[in-house]
Amino acid sequence: MDISDLLDELNTAQREAVSAPPGNILVLAGAGSGKTRVLVHRIAWLVRVEQVSPYGVMAVTFTNKAAQEMRQRTEALLGIPAAGMWVGTFHGISHRLLRQHWQEAGLPQAFQILDAQDQQRLIKRVLKSLELDESRWPPKQAAWFINSRKEEGVRPGNIPDSGDLTTRQLIRVYTVYEEMCNRMGVIDFAELLLRTLELLRDNEALLTHYQQRFRHVLVDEFQDTNSIQYALLRLIAGKNGFVFAVGDDDQSIYGWRGARIENIQYFSKDLPNTQIIRLEQNYRSTGNILKAANCLINKNQGRLGKELWTDSGDGQLVDLYAAYNEIDEARFVAERVQQWVEGGGKRSEVAILYRSNAQSRVFEETFIAMQIPYRVYGGLRFFERAEIKDALAYIRLCVNHEDDASFERIVNQPPRGIGERTLDMIRATARDQELSQWRAALHCMQTDSLSNRAMVAVQVFVQLIERLSEQIQGLALFEQVDHILQLSGLLEHHTTEKGEKAQTRKENLEELVSAARAFEYEVEENENLTPLDAFLAHAVLESGETQGDAWEDCVQMMTLHSAKGLEFQQVYLCGLEEGLFPHQMSMEEPGRLEEERRLCYVGITRARQHLVLSFAENRRLHGRENFCVPSRFIGELPAGQIQEIRPRAMVSRPITHHSRPSRLGGSTEGINVGQRVTHQKFGEGIVLNYEGHGSHARVQVNFEKAGSKWLVLSYANLTVL
Repeated sequence: MDISDLLDELNTAQREAVSAPPGNILVLAGAGSGKTRVLVHRIAWLVRVEQVSPYGVMAVTFTNKAAQEMRQRTEALLGIPAAGMWVGTFHGISHRLLRQHWQEAGLPQAFQILDAQDQQRLIKRVLKSLELDESRWPPKQAAWFINSRKEEGVRPGNIPDSGDLTTRQLIRVYTVYEEMCNRMGVIDFAELLLRTLELLRDNEALLTHYQQRFRHVLVDEFQDTNSIQYALLRLIAGKNGFVFAVGDDDQSIYGWRGARIENIQYFSKDLPNTQIIRLEQNYRSTGNILKAANCLINKNQGRLGKELWTDSGDGQLVDLYAAYNEIDEARFVAERVQQWVEGGGKRSEVAILYRSNAQSRVFEETFIAMQIPYRVYGGLRFFERAEIKDALAYIRLCVNHEDDASFERIVNQPPRGIGERTLDMIRATARDQELSQWRAALHCMQTDSLSNRAMVAVQVFVQLIERLSEQIQGLALFEQVDHILQLSGLLEHHTTEKGEKAQTRKENLEELVSAARAFEYEVEENENLTPLDAFLAHAVLESGETQGDAWEDCVQMMTLHSAKGLEFQQVYLCGLEEGLFPHQMSMEEPGRLEEERRLCYVGITRARQHLVLSFAENRRLHGRENFCVPSRFIGELPAGQIQEIRPRAMVSRPITHHSRPSRLGGSTEGINVGQRVTHQKFGEGIVLNYEGHGSHARVQVNFEKAGSKWLVLSYANLTVL
């Protein structure tokens, strides 16, 4: 039998994995080591060499796209249709099982699947039936609670009573939600997996049938499996089946959504006679990039261990740029991108990676100003994000009560008990009386057209907007925005929600304050507009920037989580500062800190040719100005592979803090290195150095637009911010 086509393209470790005798095998596949090729060739080997029927193979992936690619490549390699194999996602395979065995699963034959929005709408009905206020019990929080319990395989009756009143109430919601789903004949995504697990676990004949059929179970991205997915795999494999798992414990970065790194760490203990094979040859990155990645990840404890290497040479050193602030960081990246394009490179070969979605704003504004096409990958541009639109709608309604679009968007956001029936009454009144919805709401209140409960809710909203409109008068622009965010309840609403997405929304709202603080109000350009009006116009114009055909070759901007599985010629890994990356929420827990380090490892290994790291010495983020400490991850990289693009200025925290702006006259009293100041001509900047005394005292300031300048202090008239 000629099997050259199965082995010729593979390196030694890949051949070992593909041709291993049937058994439980864990393939530790490093970044860029060709894991998909190994999976596909393993399936072909089983069918052609081990004479396994395609009907006896189950392959599980995490995305439909990956499943389709695996199916197509397997068919091409075998030269026959792969119809008999079950290749799909965990949810897809579970759905297939439940459709075939709906009666045993206790489901109607025509059961329907709820998507995330459908689930939340149903939870809202549950909350209403239990007379629970959505503002106190947000539907998203209830959905998170329900889905998390299901992913742990726990029904409401099996959740231990901790005595916590919040948990008890959420258990009530879970119980009624489950009853309602059963009555309606619908299941959600988490239920797909849990119901399948229960179906197989509780039906011995059915379990035996599938264990005998699928003797070979292959799974991709094994490090991303959660508790119930791992339990399903072990159940189907049973005592006589074989699991071929491909994964990388160093790329386990989804703990916040239920993935358990313990699954890959305990694989060899849970499944008998496990063989571990390491794929360490990297086909993506240069030697210096890989040495940096290896050195960083070695700081994590409990790793299964591997060392990436390449035979393609060391390549360029990793660049490290110490920016003065976030604007300098964005400008530096933009200028380097321009140089790349002028040298013949494509913009689409460049990625800007960051830890927090909120960081994209400064890059977006800089790239728009410099007319560099870009795309925010896997997400919306800053001013198009739902929570930002909510905040802007509050601001607009405070400025103009007649703005119907803004009224509609926020009248019940956060939820305050104003339902569709009440809104229909207000809309009808507005239409019949030819009024704005704001005036229609006042009319309904004056004429007692609403129920008592609705009347109170609408009155609370109207009074809130009137109070905000009055209180922001005379405040600085950023203070106006901050005040509205605080008192509207938007910040608190997203703060009380659970999960990474809620944290991202909160950070984006805080970043809106930074955007307002950095907004440059030009009197000549904004004649007859207040700074707040001008800022609102700026937000609309920014979100309205289109990227047509000429923008197809775009720089890719994305979070580090979105970057997993991708690769680029040039990667800019930005914002490497303590509290930002590693994230503040992860720094106190060793497990979460190690996940942050794995996230940094993922970012580094996205780069093929050139990697640039950057941090800012001073950063306005989430509405606050911070003097930054470089990330510990920078210090964990090997000095031999890193080169600083410029010596970092020695910036320290100011010794004194001025609660009000103060003028700096003929001495250096009150001025400190690292202090932010403003100049009538040059604008805002950071003090880098000062020399001399008295009338000869001089100060070096790095201005955001004018660059670094030495000024005689007695004539400079600098204002400390």
